[in-house]
Amino acid sequence: MGYFNCFALGFFVALSLASIDVGVAARHLQQLPPMPTLPTTTLPPFPSIPNLPQPSIPSFPRPGALPPLPTMPALPTLPSVPRATLPPLPSMPSIPTIPTTIPSIPFFSPPPSPSSP
Repeated sequence: MGYFNCFALGFFVALSLASIDVGVAARHLQQLPPMPTLPTTTLPPFPSIPNLPQPSIPSFPRPGALPPLPTMPALPTLPSVPRATLPPLPSMPSIPTIPTTIPSIPFFSPPPSPSSP
């Protein structure tokens, strides 16, 4: 348990120190003067795509109707399995009731005090 606490503390410290560098770098970037605008150049136009001949797709003869599906052979009938009967379950014994009243604690009288002469 102590090792885990030490590991968690070390991980937290390392994560904190790593985030400090990020914060310093972000502040440094915010304090830089604005960037000068770069000159833009014009791009040459794209070349035109030549028109290519379209290939012809051969036509296949279409059948008028699909062939009939094969018929399934009849499955053999299974013999009937005899039903198993279970014996009746034994009756559960009744649960004893818990008394709801608290018995009174007997009060003992204090011992007689010694008589003084």
